[in-house]
Amino acid sequence: MRRSFATRRRFALLAPFALFAALFAFPACGGDDDDDVVATATAAATLAPTGTPSPTPTPKLGGSMILATTTSTQDSGLLDVLVPMFTKEMGVEVKVIAVGTGAALEMGAKGDADAVLVHAPASEKKYVDQGDLVEGVLVMHNDFIIVGPAGDPAKAKGSADLKAALVAIAAAGPFISRGDDSGTHKAELQLWKDAGIDPKAAVKDRAETGQGMGATLNVADQRLAYTLTDRATFLAQSKNLKLIVVFEGASSLLNIYHGYVVSPTKFPKVQAAQARAFLAFLIAPETQKVIGEFKKAEFGQSLFIPDAGKRVEDLGK
Repeated sequence: MRRSFATRRRFALLAPFALFAALFAFPACGGDDDDDVVATATAAATLAPTGTPSPTPTPKLGGSMILATTTSTQDSGLLDVLVPMFTKEMGVEVKVIAVGTGAALEMGAKGDADAVLVHAPASEKKYVDQGDLVEGVLVMHNDFIIVGPAGDPAKAKGSADLKAALVAIAAAGPFISRGDDSGTHKAELQLWKDAGIDPKAAVKDRAETGQGMGATLNVADQRLAYTLTDRATFLAQSKNLKLIVVFEGASSLLNIYHGYVVSPTKFPKVQAAQARAFLAFLIAPETQKVIGEFKKAEFGQSLFIPDAGKRVEDLGK
C-alpha cells in the first residue's frame, strides 16, 4: 500500500531517531556478544552531534562510610579538602568522626567505623594483630613540636636536646596535656618516660584537657603554658595563638599516619568497598600531591609530607 506524502515525510524524519534508539537497545537485551557491544558503542559515537565520541563518565561507587580519625586531620583543615574531593570522585558520602587515636582505634575494634586514619603506630599494632584493622597503608607524616609562651620561662628553646628541654619544662611548668588517649597524648607520655620523668609527679602544674588538639592549644595559650602538638594543627591555628615553637627536630618527634580498613570478615556490616576506595584515594598520586601542597604557600612549609610507597624506616631521612 502506498503511503501518503505526509506519512512518508514523517517516517523520514523519525527514522534516524528510531535507528538511534535501536542501537542503544542492543546491550540491554541480555546478549553477551562482545563484538555487538563494541559495534554498538562505535555506532552510537558516530551519532554524537560533534562528530566525536561522547565522554564516558567515571563510574561512581556511591554509598556512604564512616571514617574514624584523629582530631589533627580535622583541626588542620586537611579533611575539609580531601573528603569533598573523594565524594565528588566516587560519589561516596563520608561521615567523619574526629576523636583521639585511641578512641578511633576502639571504634575500629568494635566495628563502629568502616575506615580509620590514625597516628600512633605502636598502639595500632595491637589492633592489626587482633585482625580488627586490615589492609593498612602509609599515608603521610609530619612531626610533633613543643610549643610554649613567647617568654619561654623554662628556657627550653636553647636546650641541647629533647631530654634537656623536657627536664627544663617539667621544672618550670605549666604544661597542658591532651589527656585523651590520642596519638599525641600517647606520644607525650612516651617522651616523658624516655626522659626519665614521671609526668604526674614531676611536671609542675601539669593539667589535662581531655579535649582535641585545637582546644588544648587554646588552653595552653590562655594559661601561658607549654604543650606538645602536631605541627599541622599548630600552623593551621597559629594566627590565633601567641605560642611559639620552643623545641623541634628530634627523631622521636616523628608523627606517622596510617589508614586501615575495618575488617569486613570480623564485622560483616562494614562498608568495605567504600573504605578500600577511600584508602586508594588517599595514596593516589593526585591526592598525595594535594596533601604535600596543603597550605604550603600560606605557611612556607608542608603541614604533611606524603608517603605513599615509602617505608616507615626511611621517613625523616
